[in-house]
Amino acid sequence: MRFFVLLSWLGWAGLLAGPAGAHPGPPADTLFLKAVNDGPWNHYFAYCLDDCARPNNGAEAAALWAAGRFRGMPPGRVFQVGYTQDRLWLRATVVNTLPQRTRFVWSLYTFVDSATLYVQPGGRGAPRFVAATSGRVVATQRGFPARASCLPFWLEAHAQAVVYLRVDSHTGALYLPTDLTTAEDYLAYESGFFMTKNWVWLLGVYLSSALFNLILYAFLRDRIHLWYGAYVFFSTWFLLMEDGIDAWLLPPWAYGLGWRLGQYSVLLLALACGLRIMGLFVRLRQGWPRLYRFSAGLSVGAAACAGAYAVLFGPVLAQGPGGLAWLNGTREALLWALLAAGVGVLAVVGVRGRPPQRRLAALYGLTYACFFAGCANFLLNRSGLTNIHLANPNALAWGLALELLALSALLTGRFRHTLRQNAELRVRQLRERAVAGQRLIGAQEEERAALARELHDALAPGLTALHLAWQGRLVRQALAQGPPLLAEAHAHTEALLRQLRHDVRTLSHVLLPIPADELPPLPAALALLVETLALTDDGPRVTAQCDADADGLPAPLAQAAYRIVAELLHNALRHAQASYVRVGVRCHHTGLRITVADDGRGFDPHGPALVGRGGLGLRGVQARAGYLRGQVLISSQPGQGTVVTVELPVF
Repeated sequence: MRFFVLLSWLGWAGLLAGPAGAHPGPPADTLFLKAVNDGPWNHYFAYCLDDCARPNNGAEAAALWAAGRFRGMPPGRVFQVGYTQDRLWLRATVVNTLPQRTRFVWSLYTFVDSATLYVQPGGRGAPRFVAATSGRVVATQRGFPARASCLPFWLEAHAQAVVYLRVDSHTGALYLPTDLTTAEDYLAYESGFFMTKNWVWLLGVYLSSALFNLILYAFLRDRIHLWYGAYVFFSTWFLLMEDGIDAWLLPPWAYGLGWRLGQYSVLLLALACGLRIMGLFVRLRQGWPRLYRFSAGLSVGAAACAGAYAVLFGPVLAQGPGGLAWLNGTREALLWALLAAGVGVLAVVGVRGRPPQRRLAALYGLTYACFFAGCANFLLNRSGLTNIHLANPNALAWGLALELLALSALLTGRFRHTLRQNAELRVRQLRERAVAGQRLIGAQEEERAALARELHDALAPGLTALHLAWQGRLVRQALAQGPPLLAEAHAHTEALLRQLRHDVRTLSHVLLPIPADELPPLPAALALLVETLALTDDGPRVTAQCDADADGLPAPLAQAAYRIVAELLHNALRHAQASYVRVGVRCHHTGLRITVADDGRGFDPHGPALVGRGGLGLRGVQARAGYLRGQVLISSQPGQGTVVTVELPVF
C-alpha cells in the first residue's frame, strides 16, 4: 500500500512541479461570445492555483492576475492539472457580440464542492460577485437548475468584461470539462444530451445485463450473479456521477449519500465486486485458496476504505489539505491495486492453472481487458498524465458496456454448463436411487421368503399336528366321558385352531406363493394367488380379472403389481369381514391400474385406521407405489365397503 501511495505522489509531484516553476504564459485571447459557442477553450482561458487558506474573493483574483500568477491552459480537450488540493482560478476576457443584452452560462460538467463567479465589467475596477453553486445539492435546488454546475451572468450588447471563476474541489484530481456559452445554447445542448452522448444505449445495456443476471440467479441461486448485479449497480452509479446525471435522476438523500461516499469510493466498490466475480468465475477457491483469500481480502479492504473515506473526509478536511491529500492518495493507490490485482490473478491462473482454469482465465481476460483499458484511460486522464478522449461519454462507459456484453455471454455459457451438470447429477441420483430401491426390494423379498418358509415349514406343520391331536381318539374318549360344557369348549377351540391354520396358510402364500425368480406372467400369477386364497370354505369369495396385455409388462413392474395385489388381498381377508373381494388389473396407454374392492365393513380413510400403528399394509402399498412414481386412491366409508385403486406408470 505504501508503495502505491508513494508511486502516485511521485507522479503528482512530477506533474505539478513543471507548471509551478514555469513562467506565466501569454494573456489569453479574447472570447467573442456568439449565440452558439464551442471549444476548444485553451486559447481563451487562463488558470491559477492558489492556496485554499488565501482569501476567496474577487479582489484576490485580480491581485493574482496583477502578480502574473495566471498562465495559459495546457493543450488538450479537457482542462486538467492532476492531483492538487489547491483552489483553482479560471479567467477569461469575453465580449458579447450579440445586438441585445444576453444571459450567458459558465458550466462545469463535473462535481465541485463549490464554484463562484466574479465579473469585472470592462476589465476595470474590482471584480464583483455574480453567482455561486455547489455540486453537493441536486439539480432542482441549484440557482441555475441543471445537470452541470452552472453560473449565469448577463452582458449588455457588445459589452466587454473579464470573468473570474473560483473552483474548490477536494476529491483530489482537478479534472474540469467546462464551457461558456449562452443560456439558450446550453439548454439546447442539454435537451439532446442523452442521445448525443450515447447514454440511451449505454443505460439500456447496463439495465438489461443486470436484469438478465437476476433472472439467471433466480434459476441457479449462484452468487456470481448477485455480485454481477452489484458490479453493474456501482459502476453505473459511478458513471452517472461522472456526467452529473445523478443530479437529475436521484432523490436528494441518495444523491447526498453518493457524494458523501465519494465518486472514487463508488468506483472502488465496483472494482471490489468485479474482483469477486473474477474469483468465482475462474474458480479460485477450488484451485488457488491463498490467491482467493488475497483477492477476497483486497475486496473487503476496498469496501472498508470506501466506508472510512466517508467517515473521515469531513474531519480531515477541517484540519487542512495535507491530511486530505494522503486520504485521496491512499484511495487512488487502492484503485490501481485492484486493477492490477485483476490482471495478476488472471496471469497466475492462466500460466500455472490446470487446463480448464486456464481456459476460464483466457475467456475472462478478454472481457476484463475492455474494462481495464477504459478504467486505466479514465484514471490516467484524471491524474493529468494523459488527455485522451476516444468516445462519448468516456472510454470507461464503453469499456464497461463491452465487458458486460461479453461477460453476459460467458455467464450464459456458465448457466448452460451448470444446467448440464445439474441434469447429469439428477440422472446419477435417479440411477443411484433406482439401484438402492432395487436392493431394498430385493432385501424385502428375501425377508418375505424367509418368513414364508418359517410359516410354511415350522409353524404350519405344528398347527396341523396340534389340530389333528385335538381331534384324536384320546380327546374324543375324554369328551364322551366329560360334561357337555367340555364338548362345547372343545368345539370352540377347534374352530380357533382351524382359523389359525387358515390365516397362517394365507399369509405364507401372500408372502411368497411362488419364488420371485420363477414368477409367471402377471395374469397367471394373480389367478394362482386367487385360487390359493379361495381354498377355504369360510372365507370371502375372491375373483380376479386381468387384461391379457399384462403379459408383456416389465418384470419389475409385474412383480410390484403382484405384491400390491397380494398385500391388499391380505388386508381385505384379515380386516374387511367381507363376503366377496374383487380384483381388477387394467392396462392403458399411460400405465397400469389396479383395483381391489370388497363389500366389507369399510373404514374412515382419514381416521385412526391409517394413523399411528394401524394401516401398516396400506402404508406399505403406498410406499411401494410412491417408489414407482405411482398413486394410491382409497375410497371407503364405514359400512360401505372399500375400493383401493393404484395407478402405476409404465417405465
